[in-house]
Order: sequence, then structure tokens, then C-alpha cells
Amino acid sequence: MSSQSAARLRVFLPGQMLEAQNAEGKILARYQISTAANGAGERMGSEQTPRGLHVVRARIGAGLPLYSVFVARRPTGELWTPELAAAHPGRDWILTRILWLSGCEAGFNRLGRVDSMRRYIYIHGSGEDVTLGTPRSHGCIRLGCRDMRELFDRTQAGCPVEIIG
Repeated sequence: MSSQSAARLRVFLPGQMLEAQNAEGKILARYQISTAANGAGERMGSEQTPRGLHVVRARIGAGLPLYSVFVARRPTGELWTPELAAAHPGRDWILTRILWLSGCEAGFNRLGRVDSMRRYIYIHGSGEDVTLGTPRSHGCIRLGCRDMRELFDRTQAGCPVEIIG
């Protein structure tokens, strides 16, 4: 796979797919994802995936090992394993890397009760026990950890992210 930088990301909620595109719109990579079990929506507390235009506000986790565990955007020092997951059933695992999203559309996905950044909406890695291709998250966009590391390496802060629902 090429290491060419993505000029934009497009997230397709109905197809549970994320595309990384170059400046000319050529698809550099496609990744199977898992978005919100509650569907699409922008309201605080909805546990839905917000739609519309966003940007990558922050990149978190560069250089950390695959399966690194994050809590409140900080690495815990743990590495996810099936045994660790079994010891903490129901935990919403945020692994490997985080691309923290900020909405760009005031009143729709930015500011007030619809602010994607204040909702802590991320693109992040997930454990191997997560079924990708099926909506199951609490609002975030989940990828497999290897895919997340690859996407992170091709994505810069400020990269536009369009979430299509």
C-alpha cells in the first residue's frame, strides 16, 4: 500500500466504509468500519455518528505500539488482548491511534448541543472482537488497529472528513 497522504477522508455510514482520497479524488485506500449502533445524528448524548463536514482536529498516539489502550485521549500503558477485553466486558475500547474530529458546520455539527469535538467523536482503532461492517459503536468511527495505524500515518491534522449518512 502506498504511503501517499490523504487530502480528504469520506465516511459512508450506509456502507460502513471509509475512503482516503488524494487531492485529485483518487481513492488511496478503503477501510471497513463500524459506526454508531444508534445510527446517524448530531445531538450531544445521542450516541449517534454525526454527519457533515468535519476536520481532523488532533492526531493522538503517533509511535505507540499496536493495540495501545487510551482513556480520555491518554495512553494507559496497557495493550489490548482478548484476555484484557474479557476481564472488562462492556468497555468501549479506544485503541492504537485517535483522529479527533471537529465539525465545520455551525448549528449542525459544531457549537452548542451538536458539537462533534465536545462530543469526543473520533476515528480510532478497535479490538479484534469488534465486528466491522456493522454499526456497533457509541458514536465514533472504529477501524481495525492495523488499518487505523495505516490511516493515521497518511492523515494530517486539518484533513477534511466528510461523513455521509
